[in-house]
This record gives sequence, C-alpha cells and structure tokens, in this order.
Amino acid sequence: MSRSTTIQAPGLSSYLKSLRSTPVEASIEHFISLLKRRQIRNSRPCALATTQLLIQVVKEFKGKDADKLLRRIRDVGRRLIAAQPREMVVGNIVRRVLGLIREIKDDDADADSNAVNSDAGSPTPHHDSLNRPHLASSISTFSPLRHGALPPMDTTSGPESLADSGELPHRPALFSSHTSYAPLGTSLFGLFSQPDTPSNTSTPTGRHSPTGKHTMTASALERIGESTILKRTNIKAEVLEGMNELQDELEQSDDQIAANALDHIHSNEIILTHTASTSVQKFLLAAAKKRKFTVVHAEAHPNDHDAVHATILTGKKRDAEVISEEAGDRWKPLTAAGITVVLIPDSHVFAIMARVNKVILATHSVLANGGLVAAAGARVIASAAKVHRTPVVVVTGVYKLSPVYPFDIDELIEYGDAGNVVPYDDGDFVDKVDVDNPLYDYVPPELVDLYVTNLGGHAPSYLYRIVADHYHPDDINLSGAVERDEK
Repeated sequence: MSRSTTIQAPGLSSYLKSLRSTPVEASIEHFISLLKRRQIRNSRPCALATTQLLIQVVKEFKGKDADKLLRRIRDVGRRLIAAQPREMVVGNIVRRVLGLIREIKDDDADADSNAVNSDAGSPTPHHDSLNRPHLASSISTFSPLRHGALPPMDTTSGPESLADSGELPHRPALFSSHTSYAPLGTSLFGLFSQPDTPSNTSTPTGRHSPTGKHTMTASALERIGESTILKRTNIKAEVLEGMNELQDELEQSDDQIAANALDHIHSNEIILTHTASTSVQKFLLAAAKKRKFTVVHAEAHPNDHDAVHATILTGKKRDAEVISEEAGDRWKPLTAAGITVVLIPDSHVFAIMARVNKVILATHSVLANGGLVAAAGARVIASAAKVHRTPVVVVTGVYKLSPVYPFDIDELIEYGDAGNVVPYDDGDFVDKVDVDNPLYDYVPPELVDLYVTNLGGHAPSYLYRIVADHYHPDDINLSGAVERDEK
C-alpha cells in the first residue's frame, strides 16, 4: 500500500521550510525563480523571505571582515532586486541589513580608536561643571587655591634671566605664618603642601613623557590588539542579533500599527477602506473593541475581490501567500466584532464619499517623497476624498518605506492578466480592443493626509527623515555602491 504524500504548492511557506536543508546558493536561485514567477508576491511575504534568506547568507559567511560581508550582501541584493524590481520591499530589507553591518563596523572602529587613545594617555576634552579644563594663562598660576601644588621657585636663575624670559616667578608655598599654630603634618595647609606618598620620577604608562610624546608599553599594545580581534570575531553574531530584531519588527508591525487605532477612529464614524489588507483589518478590529462605527468596503474588482469577500465573511484570505492559520493570519470577521460592513463596487466610491468621515488605505510600498504604490483603485478613492475634503489615512509598516523617488511612474505599475477584465471566451470582442489590467496605482503625496506606521503617525513631508534614519546614503543605489568598491 503506497503512502499518501501531499505536494505543497511553491510559495512562501514551502520556501521557508526549504531554507533549513538547502545550500545558500541554491536558496538564492530558488527565491529568484519564485519572484520571477510571482509565486511569492506582496510586501510582507517578500520581506519575510528576504530576511530569512539573508540570515542564512550571514550564517554561511566564513570571514571576519565587515567589508567582505557588505560586498556579499550587496551582491545577493542586486540579484534579488533584478529578479523583481517592483517588489521594493526586497531592496528595503537588503538596505536595512547593509545599514546594520555599517553601524556595527563604525561602532567597532570607534571602540578601537577610544582604546588606543585611552592606553596612549591622550587627553579627551570633557567640559562640564565638575571637570573644567584649565586655562592656558600665566595669570591663573597666581590663584591662592593652587599655591600648594606649585613647584618651588628655581633659585638658580637670577633676575636677568627672568627679565629675558618675560615670565613672572611662581609664588612659593606658605609655611611660616599659616602653619605656626599647628604641626605641619596635621594642619589643613600641610595636607596640600606635603603629599603622603613620594613622587615617582618615572613616566607612568600612557602619560606624557618629558619630551612631550606619548609612551605606550608592549602590554598595552597587546591588549588593544586582543580587543580588536575579539570585536571583529563577534561581528557576525551582532549582525545576526540585529537581523533577528528586524524579523521581530516584521512580525509585530501590524500589532504595533493597530495600537494607534483608537487615536484615529471615533464612535459613529463611517470608514471607507479598500482591498483585503491584513494591516487594515487588524487596525479596524483594534478600534472595534471600544468604538462603534460603520465600514464601507470597496471590493477592488477584478484582482482582489475574492480576498475581500473571504475576509469579510470568514476572516481569512483564500490566498496561497498566507502562511498558515497557526501563524496568526486568521482573525475574526469584521461583522463578528460588531462592525456594520457595507460592501460596494468600486464605481460607487465617488457617490458615497460625501457620507464618509475617513478613508483608510493599505499600501504596497511607500516612496521617499511621501507617495505610495497601492492596489488598483486607490488613486480614484484618494482623488474622490480630496474633492470632498475627507482625510486619507494610510497604514503601513516602516519596512515598506523605500528610499526610491518616483522618477518614472510607469515603471512602478505592474500589469496583470487581462482575462480578469474581459474573458478570453469572448473572442470577437477581445480581437477588437486592447485591454490593460493594472495591479497597482501610484498615489501622489498631496492626496495623503497621514501615515500611521509602527513608529506612530507621520505627515507625508516627514518621511524623508525616517528614510535618513533607516538607510545609509551609500546603500541607496546598490549597483553604484558596488561599482565604486570595484574601482
């Protein structure tokens, strides 16, 4: 009797399982083929797959040089981006990992320089109320608070030498009048004038020598070398730790966005949304715990209407990209949470916009200028909201924010199967018309009022600051960075 085996379709879940037993180079080629065939698509699945793959790349890396690791990650990133340029989140994750490596590299370099300066005895200026630097002036030598610490006057030099040098003699320490009423060892002024331990004439390690140069012993140099090797040995472990934090950010992003729902959704409001987005559904469900409101759901025909119907009725998208029910991708339907849901076709959006209080949209990717790439129909909804002065709120994770500017908007738009718009069975009609089925729309920043991310709410004009905080300037153009390194 033959054993029944279940064949799993190629997708995210099967790819993540294959990473455990497949060599790294084969996993890279496998991911590239999945991206080209669109068997892994949309932001969150691509981000998870890219992060897991780069973790395996770092684990497989044998060297201890941060520059070589940077080149390795950049090379893999260029191949992945070339496989599917419109999945911008793949490049975002690669840039985040490169920035992490650069940060660790810079921290190690600063630590090494500080260790050298510490052992060499180079003074580091520290200005505060407790440790103020001494003034480089001869007037300060006559302060009565410093007379006990001054060296004795050199009696060998006569008045002529003093006149030639132009410097005044130091004031000698007072012994007669101030110490006459108490023994020298127990008086207050004696404590300052007579040190308990004799002075050592040898120059301590790391101090200034009489010639004005720094001295460093062989043991100090050896300690610096050992600490440097130790830091470079742990660079891979630190990178893996940072990548695990990045993976946690991807998994917790929707919950952190939903935590801001009560600040933006109020009672008795009418909310218009679009497409079956996990982030939007969790955002609405979080607000439904303490608010009563109505949701008007555009069905996003013809590409996403099946997932919209499934989300409203059962709370689960019928899509191969969903990992599993155990991974937390199933939620309560909106109606089960007490929300009144009205499903409308996309053609009714402008007519109903006058009754809508707020528009909440999901995004495929966010660009550095504040614009976004979203499912087809999002620009029509945002334009209608602009006419009716209805605020447009976009919920998105920071990992979707790309440092790319929309220089060529047509390159951002992906087109799908035209048979979803006009069936191929109607041959007479298909032969006479050209049918396009865009999967995404570009929404300019002037149509968006607020972005709600896992870091809080931000205006579109502020996104450039988040880009500067999360991406290194040398990693914006990955191909250009590689060319500079090769030169």
